[in-house]
Amino acid sequence: MSRALKVLWSGARVGTLRLDEHGDMVFSYEPAWLQDTGKPPISASLPKQDAPFGRRASRPFFAGLLPEDRQRAGAARALGVSIGNDFALLDALGGDVAGALVLWPEDHDLRAPSHADPQMLDNVQLIALLDRLPLRPMLAGEGGLRLSLAGAQPKLPIVLIDQRIALPAPGQPTTHILKPALPHYPGTTENEAFCLRLATAVGLSAASVEPRRLGDRSFMLVERYDRIEMPGGICERIHQEDFCQALGIAPERKYASEGGPTFKTSFELIRRICARPAMDVLRLLDAAIFNVIIGNADAHGKNFSLLYPPSGPTLTPLYDLMATIIYPQVSTQLAMKIGKTSAIEDMDGRVWSRFAEDIGMSAPFVRKRVRELCRKVAACCPPVSERLAGEGFAGDMLDLLTANVQNRASELDGLLGST
Repeated sequence: MSRALKVLWSGARVGTLRLDEHGDMVFSYEPAWLQDTGKPPISASLPKQDAPFGRRASRPFFAGLLPEDRQRAGAARALGVSIGNDFALLDALGGDVAGALVLWPEDHDLRAPSHADPQMLDNVQLIALLDRLPLRPMLAGEGGLRLSLAGAQPKLPIVLIDQRIALPAPGQPTTHILKPALPHYPGTTENEAFCLRLATAVGLSAASVEPRRLGDRSFMLVERYDRIEMPGGICERIHQEDFCQALGIAPERKYASEGGPTFKTSFELIRRICARPAMDVLRLLDAAIFNVIIGNADAHGKNFSLLYPPSGPTLTPLYDLMATIIYPQVSTQLAMKIGKTSAIEDMDGRVWSRFAEDIGMSAPFVRKRVRELCRKVAACCPPVSERLAGEGFAGDMLDLLTANVQNRASELDGLLGST
Protein backbone atom coordinates (compact mmCIF):
# COMPACT_ATOMS: atom_id res chain seq x y z
CA MET A 1 0.00 0.00 0.00
CA SER A 2 1.16 3.52 -0.81
CA ARG A 3 1.54 6.15 1.89
CA ALA A 4 0.60 8.97 -0.49
CA LEU A 5 -2.02 9.35 -3.21
CA LYS A 6 -1.95 12.09 -5.79
CA VAL A 7 -5.36 13.69 -6.28
CA LEU A 8 -6.09 14.74 -9.85
CA TRP A 9 -8.84 16.82 -11.46
CA SER A 10 -8.99 16.59 -15.29
CA GLY A 11 -5.37 15.46 -15.29
CA ALA A 12 -4.12 18.38 -13.17
CA ARG A 13 -2.81 17.71 -9.69
CA VAL A 14 -5.08 19.21 -7.04
CA GLY A 15 -3.23 17.95 -4.03
CA THR A 16 -1.98 14.98 -2.05
CA LEU A 17 -3.73 12.61 0.33
CA ARG A 18 -1.18 10.99 2.59
CA LEU A 19 -0.75 9.14 5.84
CA ASP A 20 1.04 11.04 8.58
CA GLU A 21 3.41 9.52 11.12
CA HIS A 22 0.42 8.35 13.19
CA GLY A 23 -1.26 6.64 10.24
CA ASP A 24 -3.96 9.31 9.92
CA MET A 25 -5.13 10.77 6.60
CA VAL A 26 -3.97 14.28 5.76
CA PHE A 27 -4.91 16.26 2.63
CA SER A 28 -3.02 19.26 1.30
CA TYR A 29 -3.54 21.34 -1.83
CA GLU A 30 -0.82 21.75 -4.44
CA PRO A 31 0.70 25.26 -4.42
CA ALA A 32 -0.08 25.70 -8.13
CA TRP A 33 -3.74 24.85 -7.53
CA LEU A 34 -3.91 27.30 -4.63
CA GLN A 35 -2.34 30.09 -6.65
CA ASP A 36 -4.72 29.74 -9.60
CA THR A 37 -7.82 31.74 -8.63
CA GLY A 38 -9.82 29.94 -11.32
CA LYS A 39 -9.35 26.56 -9.64
CA PRO A 40 -12.11 25.63 -7.16
CA PRO A 41 -11.74 23.69 -3.90
CA ILE A 42 -12.54 19.98 -4.06
CA SER A 43 -15.25 20.39 -1.44
CA ALA A 44 -17.25 23.08 0.30
CA SER A 45 -15.87 21.55 3.51
CA LEU A 46 -12.23 21.81 2.31
CA PRO A 47 -11.64 25.43 1.25
CA LYS A 48 -8.39 26.33 -0.46
CA GLN A 49 -5.70 27.01 2.12
CA ASP A 50 -1.97 26.54 2.59
CA ALA A 51 -2.24 24.49 5.77
CA PRO A 52 -2.97 20.76 5.40
CA PHE A 53 -6.28 19.29 6.54
CA GLY A 54 -6.03 16.65 9.24
CA ARG A 55 -8.10 13.50 9.52
CA ARG A 56 -11.12 15.15 11.13
CA ALA A 57 -11.52 17.66 8.30
CA SER A 58 -10.45 15.50 5.35
CA ARG A 59 -12.08 12.15 6.18
CA PRO A 60 -15.75 13.09 5.57
CA PHE A 61 -15.00 13.98 1.95
CA PHE A 62 -12.61 11.18 1.08
CA ALA A 63 -14.35 8.40 3.04
CA GLY A 64 -17.53 9.64 1.38
CA LEU A 65 -16.20 8.38 -1.96
CA LEU A 66 -16.21 4.77 -0.75
CA PRO A 67 -18.87 2.05 -0.56
CA GLU A 68 -20.71 1.72 2.73
CA ASP A 69 -21.83 -0.98 5.16
CA ARG A 70 -21.80 -4.49 3.62
CA GLN A 71 -20.43 -3.20 0.34
CA ARG A 72 -17.46 -1.66 2.12
CA ALA A 73 -16.95 -4.81 4.21
CA GLY A 74 -17.05 -7.02 1.12
CA ALA A 75 -14.60 -4.84 -0.80
CA ALA A 76 -12.21 -4.76 2.18
CA ARG A 77 -12.41 -8.53 2.50
CA ALA A 78 -11.71 -9.02 -1.22
CA LEU A 79 -8.70 -6.70 -1.00
CA GLY A 80 -7.36 -8.13 2.25
CA VAL A 81 -7.47 -4.83 4.14
CA SER A 82 -9.19 -3.65 7.29
CA ILE A 83 -12.77 -2.46 6.88
CA GLY A 84 -11.86 0.73 8.74
CA ASN A 85 -8.85 1.57 6.57
CA ASP A 86 -10.15 4.40 4.39
CA PHE A 87 -6.75 5.09 2.88
CA ALA A 88 -6.11 1.49 1.78
CA LEU A 89 -9.55 1.34 0.18
CA LEU A 90 -8.97 4.60 -1.67
CA ASP A 91 -5.57 3.32 -2.79
CA ALA A 92 -7.24 0.23 -4.28
CA LEU A 93 -10.52 1.73 -5.56
CA GLY A 94 -9.88 5.41 -6.27
CA GLY A 95 -9.40 5.26 -10.05
CA ASP A 96 -12.99 6.25 -10.88
CA VAL A 97 -15.16 7.82 -8.18
CA ALA A 98 -18.13 10.17 -7.95
CA GLY A 99 -17.19 13.56 -9.33
CA ALA A 100 -14.12 14.74 -11.20
CA LEU A 101 -11.33 13.45 -8.97
CA VAL A 102 -9.01 10.51 -9.61
CA LEU A 103 -6.65 9.13 -6.96
CA TRP A 104 -3.43 7.39 -7.97
CA PRO A 105 -0.53 6.06 -5.89
CA GLU A 106 2.32 8.54 -5.75
CA ASP A 107 4.62 6.28 -7.76
CA HIS A 108 2.10 5.76 -10.61
CA ASP A 109 3.45 7.13 -13.89
CA LEU A 110 0.63 9.11 -15.47
CA ARG A 111 2.59 9.38 -18.72
CA ALA A 112 2.77 5.62 -19.18
CA PRO A 113 0.43 4.69 -22.04
CA SER A 114 -2.37 2.22 -21.40
CA HIS A 115 -2.87 -0.27 -24.19
CA ALA A 116 -5.92 -1.86 -22.59
CA ASP A 117 -9.38 -1.51 -24.10
CA PRO A 118 -12.74 -1.65 -22.33
CA GLN A 119 -13.81 -5.25 -21.74
CA MET A 120 -17.06 -5.83 -23.61
CA LEU A 121 -19.37 -8.26 -21.80
CA ASP A 122 -21.56 -10.82 -23.53
CA ASN A 123 -24.69 -12.17 -21.84
CA VAL A 124 -22.89 -15.08 -20.19
CA GLN A 125 -20.25 -12.75 -18.75
CA LEU A 126 -22.91 -10.27 -17.63
CA ILE A 127 -24.83 -12.97 -15.75
CA ALA A 128 -21.57 -14.04 -14.08
CA LEU A 129 -20.92 -10.41 -13.12
CA LEU A 130 -24.41 -10.04 -11.60
CA ASP A 131 -23.76 -13.18 -9.54
CA ARG A 132 -20.28 -12.05 -8.48
CA LEU A 133 -21.04 -8.44 -7.60
CA PRO A 134 -22.73 -9.06 -4.20
CA LEU A 135 -19.73 -11.18 -3.15
CA ARG A 136 -17.04 -8.86 -4.52
CA PRO A 137 -18.35 -5.27 -4.39
CA MET A 138 -16.92 -2.98 -7.08
CA LEU A 139 -15.17 -6.13 -8.39
CA ALA A 140 -12.48 -5.03 -5.95
CA GLY A 141 -9.04 -6.33 -6.87
CA GLU A 142 -10.10 -7.86 -10.19
CA GLY A 143 -8.27 -7.22 -13.45
CA GLY A 144 -6.77 -3.89 -12.50
CA LEU A 145 -10.18 -2.30 -11.90
CA ARG A 146 -10.14 0.68 -9.50
CA LEU A 147 -13.79 1.70 -9.14
CA SER A 148 -15.74 3.20 -6.26
CA LEU A 149 -19.20 4.54 -5.53
CA ALA A 150 -20.80 5.46 -2.22
CA GLY A 151 -23.85 3.54 -1.08
CA ALA A 152 -24.91 0.47 0.83
CA GLN A 153 -26.38 -1.52 -2.08
CA PRO A 154 -24.59 -3.47 -4.84
CA LYS A 155 -23.74 -1.38 -7.89
CA LEU A 156 -20.93 -1.04 -10.39
CA PRO A 157 -19.67 1.83 -12.57
CA ILE A 158 -19.52 0.63 -16.18
CA VAL A 159 -19.06 1.96 -19.71
CA LEU A 160 -21.92 1.74 -22.18
CA ILE A 161 -20.68 1.43 -25.76
CA ASP A 162 -23.33 1.20 -28.50
CA GLN A 163 -25.77 -0.07 -25.87
CA ARG A 164 -23.35 -2.81 -24.83
CA ILE A 165 -22.04 -3.04 -21.27
CA ALA A 166 -18.28 -2.97 -20.77
CA LEU A 167 -15.83 -2.79 -17.90
CA PRO A 168 -13.66 0.32 -18.26
CA ALA A 169 -10.05 0.39 -19.32
CA PRO A 170 -7.64 1.65 -16.61
CA GLY A 171 -8.25 5.35 -16.04
CA GLN A 172 -11.27 5.50 -18.36
CA PRO A 173 -14.25 7.51 -17.03
CA THR A 174 -17.32 5.34 -16.58
CA THR A 175 -20.60 6.49 -18.14
CA HIS A 176 -23.31 4.51 -16.32
CA ILE A 177 -24.02 2.75 -13.04
CA LEU A 178 -25.25 -0.85 -13.14
CA LYS A 179 -27.61 -1.61 -10.26
CA PRO A 180 -28.75 -5.24 -9.82
CA ALA A 181 -32.12 -6.09 -8.32
CA LEU A 182 -32.00 -6.62 -4.55
CA PRO A 183 -32.87 -10.22 -3.66
CA HIS A 184 -34.58 -9.50 -0.33
CA TYR A 185 -36.75 -6.67 -1.66
CA PRO A 186 -38.96 -7.76 -4.55
CA GLY A 187 -39.29 -5.49 -7.56
CA THR A 188 -36.52 -3.00 -6.78
CA THR A 189 -35.70 -2.57 -10.47
CA GLU A 190 -39.31 -1.68 -11.28
CA ASN A 191 -39.57 0.44 -8.13
CA GLU A 192 -36.55 2.66 -8.74
CA ALA A 193 -37.15 2.94 -12.49
CA PHE A 194 -40.79 3.90 -11.83
CA CYS A 195 -39.86 6.55 -9.25
CA LEU A 196 -37.09 8.12 -11.34
CA ARG A 197 -39.25 8.25 -14.45
CA LEU A 198 -42.18 9.57 -12.43
CA ALA A 199 -40.00 12.40 -11.13
CA THR A 200 -39.06 13.30 -14.71
CA ALA A 201 -42.68 13.07 -15.82
CA VAL A 202 -43.83 15.64 -13.25
CA GLY A 203 -41.08 18.06 -14.30
CA LEU A 204 -38.32 17.34 -11.79
CA SER A 205 -34.72 16.79 -12.83
CA ALA A 206 -33.84 13.13 -12.25
CA ALA A 207 -31.18 10.72 -13.43
CA SER A 208 -31.97 8.93 -16.69
CA VAL A 209 -32.59 5.22 -16.15
CA GLU A 210 -32.88 2.20 -18.43
CA PRO A 211 -34.19 -0.98 -16.79
CA ARG A 212 -33.07 -4.19 -18.48
CA ARG A 213 -33.86 -7.88 -18.33
CA LEU A 214 -31.50 -10.78 -18.92
CA GLY A 215 -33.25 -14.11 -18.59
CA ASP A 216 -34.79 -14.13 -15.13
CA ARG A 217 -32.52 -11.28 -13.94
CA SER A 218 -33.34 -7.61 -13.88
CA PHE A 219 -31.04 -4.65 -13.40
CA MET A 220 -30.86 -0.95 -14.14
CA LEU A 221 -28.45 1.24 -16.03
CA VAL A 222 -28.42 4.75 -14.57
CA GLU A 223 -26.76 7.39 -16.72
CA ARG A 224 -24.11 9.32 -14.80
CA TYR A 225 -24.91 13.01 -14.57
CA ASP A 226 -21.30 13.67 -13.44
CA ARG A 227 -19.99 12.64 -16.86
CA ILE A 228 -20.34 14.48 -20.16
CA GLU A 229 -19.60 13.35 -23.68
CA MET A 230 -17.40 15.82 -25.52
CA PRO A 231 -16.86 16.16 -29.29
CA GLY A 232 -15.10 13.10 -30.65
CA GLY A 233 -16.84 10.81 -28.18
CA ILE A 234 -14.49 11.63 -25.31
CA CYS A 235 -16.10 11.34 -21.88
CA GLU A 236 -15.11 13.89 -19.24
CA ARG A 237 -15.78 13.93 -15.51
CA ILE A 238 -17.72 16.75 -13.81
CA HIS A 239 -17.11 17.35 -10.15
CA GLN A 240 -19.77 16.66 -7.54
CA GLU A 241 -20.12 15.98 -3.84
CA ASP A 242 -23.00 14.85 -1.68
CA PHE A 243 -24.43 16.93 1.15
CA CYS A 244 -22.54 14.95 3.80
CA GLN A 245 -19.24 15.67 2.06
CA ALA A 246 -20.10 19.35 1.53
CA LEU A 247 -21.02 19.77 5.20
CA GLY A 248 -18.03 17.82 6.53
CA ILE A 249 -20.14 14.97 7.94
CA ALA A 250 -18.77 11.42 7.96
CA PRO A 251 -20.73 8.94 5.78
CA GLU A 252 -21.69 6.74 8.72
CA ARG A 253 -23.61 9.73 10.12
CA LYS A 254 -25.69 10.31 6.98
CA TYR A 255 -29.03 10.11 8.82
CA ALA A 256 -30.24 13.27 10.54
CA SER A 257 -30.96 11.30 13.74
CA GLU A 258 -27.22 10.48 13.89
CA GLY A 259 -26.06 14.07 13.36
CA GLY A 260 -26.36 14.04 9.57
CA PRO A 261 -27.78 16.76 7.34
CA THR A 262 -31.27 18.06 8.05
CA PHE A 263 -33.46 19.92 5.61
CA LYS A 264 -32.67 23.13 7.49
CA THR A 265 -28.90 22.69 7.02
CA SER A 266 -29.43 21.44 3.46
CA PHE A 267 -31.35 24.54 2.40
CA GLU A 268 -28.73 26.71 4.10
CA LEU A 269 -26.05 24.88 2.10
CA ILE A 270 -27.90 25.53 -1.18
CA ARG A 271 -28.26 29.23 -0.41
CA ARG A 272 -24.58 29.49 0.48
CA ILE A 273 -23.02 27.44 -2.33
CA CYS A 274 -25.20 27.39 -5.45
CA ALA A 275 -24.68 29.85 -8.30
CA ARG A 276 -28.47 30.29 -8.69
CA PRO A 277 -29.75 29.60 -5.18
CA ALA A 278 -33.33 30.72 -5.79
CA MET A 279 -33.75 28.07 -8.51
CA ASP A 280 -32.07 25.31 -6.54
CA VAL A 281 -34.01 26.07 -3.36
CA LEU A 282 -37.20 25.38 -5.33
CA ARG A 283 -35.69 22.19 -6.76
CA LEU A 284 -34.77 20.94 -3.29
CA LEU A 285 -38.26 21.80 -2.03
CA ASP A 286 -39.78 19.76 -4.87
CA ALA A 287 -37.42 16.87 -4.08
CA ALA A 288 -38.46 16.85 -0.41
CA ILE A 289 -42.15 16.89 -1.32
CA PHE A 290 -41.79 14.24 -4.03
CA ASN A 291 -40.02 11.84 -1.68
CA VAL A 292 -42.87 12.14 0.81
CA ILE A 293 -45.49 11.56 -1.90
CA ILE A 294 -43.87 8.39 -3.25
CA GLY A 295 -43.16 7.10 0.26
CA ASN A 296 -39.37 7.23 0.21
CA ALA A 297 -38.22 7.32 3.83
CA ASP A 298 -34.53 6.86 2.93
CA ALA A 299 -33.74 10.31 1.48
CA HIS A 300 -30.68 10.94 3.68
CA GLY A 301 -27.75 13.31 3.32
CA LYS A 302 -25.86 11.18 0.81
CA ASN A 303 -28.88 11.01 -1.50
CA PHE A 304 -28.65 14.72 -2.33
CA SER A 305 -25.63 16.21 -4.07
CA LEU A 306 -24.07 19.32 -5.57
CA LEU A 307 -22.70 19.38 -9.12
CA TYR A 308 -19.88 21.74 -10.11
CA PRO A 309 -20.10 22.44 -13.86
CA PRO A 310 -18.30 25.45 -15.38
CA SER A 311 -21.48 27.52 -14.98
CA GLY A 312 -21.30 27.20 -11.19
CA PRO A 313 -22.51 24.94 -8.38
CA THR A 314 -26.01 23.53 -8.69
CA LEU A 315 -28.19 20.79 -7.22
CA THR A 316 -27.74 17.50 -9.05
CA PRO A 317 -30.60 15.59 -10.65
CA LEU A 318 -32.43 13.32 -8.23
CA TYR A 319 -31.15 9.76 -7.84
CA ASP A 320 -31.70 6.70 -5.61
CA LEU A 321 -35.46 7.25 -5.57
CA MET A 322 -37.57 4.36 -4.30
CA ALA A 323 -40.96 3.87 -2.68
CA THR A 324 -39.54 2.25 0.44
CA ILE A 325 -42.95 2.28 2.12
CA ILE A 326 -44.09 -0.79 0.16
CA TYR A 327 -41.51 -2.94 1.99
CA PRO A 328 -42.75 -3.82 5.50
CA GLN A 329 -39.21 -4.54 6.72
CA VAL A 330 -38.05 -0.97 5.95
CA SER A 331 -38.55 1.77 8.54
CA THR A 332 -41.16 4.42 7.76
CA GLN A 333 -39.25 7.01 9.80
CA LEU A 334 -37.98 9.76 7.53
CA ALA A 335 -34.21 10.10 7.14
CA MET A 336 -34.76 13.88 7.40
CA LYS A 337 -37.73 15.23 9.32
CA ILE A 338 -40.36 17.37 7.64
CA GLY A 339 -40.78 20.10 10.22
CA LYS A 340 -40.84 18.21 13.51
CA THR A 341 -42.34 15.08 11.98
CA SER A 342 -40.40 11.93 11.16
CA ALA A 343 -43.42 9.65 10.51
CA ILE A 344 -43.99 9.51 6.75
CA GLU A 345 -47.69 8.74 7.26
CA ASP A 346 -48.36 11.87 9.36
CA MET A 347 -48.20 14.87 7.01
CA ASP A 348 -50.99 17.41 7.51
CA GLY A 349 -50.97 21.12 6.72
CA ARG A 350 -49.43 22.04 10.08
CA VAL A 351 -46.44 19.81 9.37
CA TRP A 352 -45.79 21.52 6.05
CA SER A 353 -46.19 24.96 7.63
CA ARG A 354 -43.56 24.12 10.24
CA PHE A 355 -41.33 22.75 7.48
CA ALA A 356 -41.68 26.04 5.58
CA GLU A 357 -40.61 27.93 8.70
CA ASP A 358 -37.55 25.68 9.12
CA ILE A 359 -36.36 26.18 5.54
CA GLY A 360 -37.11 29.90 5.35
CA MET A 361 -40.01 29.81 2.91
CA SER A 362 -43.63 30.96 2.88
CA ALA A 363 -46.02 28.41 4.38
CA PRO A 364 -48.83 29.13 1.89
CA PHE A 365 -46.37 28.73 -1.00
CA VAL A 366 -45.07 25.40 0.33
CA ARG A 367 -48.56 24.01 0.93
CA LYS A 368 -49.60 25.12 -2.57
CA ARG A 369 -46.59 23.35 -4.06
CA VAL A 370 -47.39 20.17 -2.12
CA ARG A 371 -50.92 20.22 -3.56
CA GLU A 372 -49.65 20.87 -7.11
CA LEU A 373 -47.16 18.02 -6.97
CA CYS A 374 -49.69 15.63 -5.43
CA ARG A 375 -52.01 16.18 -8.37
CA LYS A 376 -49.26 15.99 -10.99
CA VAL A 377 -47.89 12.79 -9.50
CA ALA A 378 -51.32 11.14 -9.39
CA ALA A 379 -51.94 12.03 -13.04
CA CYS A 380 -48.52 10.84 -14.24
CA CYS A 381 -48.47 7.43 -12.50
CA PRO A 382 -50.51 5.49 -15.11
CA PRO A 383 -48.50 6.50 -18.22
CA VAL A 384 -45.18 5.89 -16.45
CA SER A 385 -46.39 2.46 -15.33
CA GLU A 386 -47.72 1.60 -18.79
CA ARG A 387 -44.42 2.46 -20.43
CA LEU A 388 -42.48 0.21 -18.06
CA ALA A 389 -44.99 -2.60 -18.56
CA GLY A 390 -44.51 -2.17 -22.31
CA GLU A 391 -40.78 -2.73 -21.78
CA GLY A 392 -41.55 -6.11 -20.22
CA PHE A 393 -41.47 -5.34 -16.50
CA ALA A 394 -43.67 -6.86 -13.82
CA GLY A 395 -47.23 -5.60 -14.06
CA ASP A 396 -48.17 -6.64 -10.51
CA MET A 397 -45.34 -4.58 -8.98
CA LEU A 398 -46.16 -1.62 -11.23
CA ASP A 399 -49.84 -1.88 -10.24
CA LEU A 400 -48.83 -1.89 -6.57
CA LEU A 401 -46.58 1.14 -7.02
CA THR A 402 -49.20 3.06 -8.99
CA ALA A 403 -51.95 2.38 -6.46
CA ASN A 404 -49.71 3.17 -3.49
CA VAL A 405 -48.37 6.45 -4.88
CA GLN A 406 -51.76 7.62 -6.15
CA ASN A 407 -53.35 6.86 -2.78
CA ARG A 408 -50.60 8.72 -0.93
CA ALA A 409 -50.92 11.71 -3.27
CA SER A 410 -54.68 11.83 -2.70
CA GLU A 411 -54.34 11.51 1.08
CA LEU A 412 -51.64 14.19 1.31
CA ASP A 413 -53.70 16.53 -0.85
CA GLY A 414 -56.70 15.99 1.43
CA LEU A 415 -54.69 16.55 4.61
CA LEU A 416 -53.54 20.00 3.46
CA GLY A 417 -56.91 21.41 4.46
CA SER A 418 -55.98 20.90 8.11
CA THR A 419 -53.94 23.77 9.54
